[in-house]
Amino acid sequence: MEDKKPEKRKAAKGSAYRLIVLMGMVSLFGDVTYEGARSITGPYLAVLGGGAAIVGLVSGLGDFLGYALRLASGYIADRTKAYWPLTFTGYALIFAIPAMAFAGNWKIAALLIVLERLGKAIRTPARDTILSHAAKEVGRGWGFGLHELFDQIGAVLGPLIFTTVFIFRGNYRQGFGILWIPAALAMLFLARAAIKMPSPEKLEIQKAGTGERADILKEEELKKLPRLFWFYAIFTFFSVAGIMHFQLIAFHLKVQRLAPDVLIPVLYIIEMAVDGGAALVMGKAYDTGGMRFLVIAPLLSLPVAWLSLSGGFGLAVAGIAFLGVVIGIHETIMRAAIADLTVTAKRGVAYGIFNTVYGLAYLVGGVTMGLLYEKVSIAGVVAFSAVMEALAISVFVLTGFSRLKAAR
Repeated sequence: MEDKKPEKRKAAKGSAYRLIVLMGMVSLFGDVTYEGARSITGPYLAVLGGGAAIVGLVSGLGDFLGYALRLASGYIADRTKAYWPLTFTGYALIFAIPAMAFAGNWKIAALLIVLERLGKAIRTPARDTILSHAAKEVGRGWGFGLHELFDQIGAVLGPLIFTTVFIFRGNYRQGFGILWIPAALAMLFLARAAIKMPSPEKLEIQKAGTGERADILKEEELKKLPRLFWFYAIFTFFSVAGIMHFQLIAFHLKVQRLAPDVLIPVLYIIEMAVDGGAALVMGKAYDTGGMRFLVIAPLLSLPVAWLSLSGGFGLAVAGIAFLGVVIGIHETIMRAAIADLTVTAKRGVAYGIFNTVYGLAYLVGGVTMGLLYEKVSIAGVVAFSAVMEALAISVFVLTGFSRLKAAR
């Protein structure tokens, strides 16, 4: 009798790739929509009458909710298994961005900005769980890396499209208005993905009574998150808290007159382009060499602050390139590792916790480095970043992540 297992594996891999590409297209058009507007929402709030404090409050509150509420949405996703409905609900809220074309005052615009971030909180754990099932068939690092590439293509195209429309039309409303198109396309690709693969968990079938990572998880741990996951959360916190934010780099370039205003968005595009390329390379490295590649994130974060703040324009560009690689690692293999450390039943919660820790660390690190830059010195910023990344490396080494392999 002919062995049909190779054919089944080939069919499963083909289905996994189709799902990853379709979800990649969803993220691409989603990023065109909200990244296209993200760099301009501050000035738009100012045009509508909002002051600097309002801009800071709205952006900070939106980003915090976008991360913190993922814990709740991840829990709901695991309890209900409603991964597709939650993903649809979250992506539907990106229509808040083109709706800003009709905002008559800063309060309405602020509400729409926060709504879009709320949508990101709702969809991300469920979407990442769906992706983790598909990525299991092709290599988790490679699967998440491929998705991140699509994501970053959208992140590059979005600001370019918005800027082009703004230049030729000359007003914000026209710029926001064009974003109805990518928002609708994101929903169409999402619908196609759900129709093609209504039960993505079938791509990752487990044997009864065992976990995906028998070398990490024991049977009695299948109903809870393993201890190693919590050490991973600590590693994530320190690694993210020490990241030099692009916004602070851009502020430094502006106030020190190291780059003209028109060049700063170009540097942001460079960072996102490096991010997308690094995602594929590091994703493949993760699948081949395992979790030891996670330590590259804090190692490459170490020189970012010094390069970006201590030298001239050339060193700042080098720092931004390093930052792009670091973000590429965070968006791919750090997400892939969650799936390799947890069982399917707890994965939504795990992604929710991971993203909440990530957001909290991002907030703590950003605020601390901002205060150090303003109240202390550039050297203080560099020292803080170095200490956080050194702590991340210490946790990584002491907990033995380097000995763990990626799931195959």
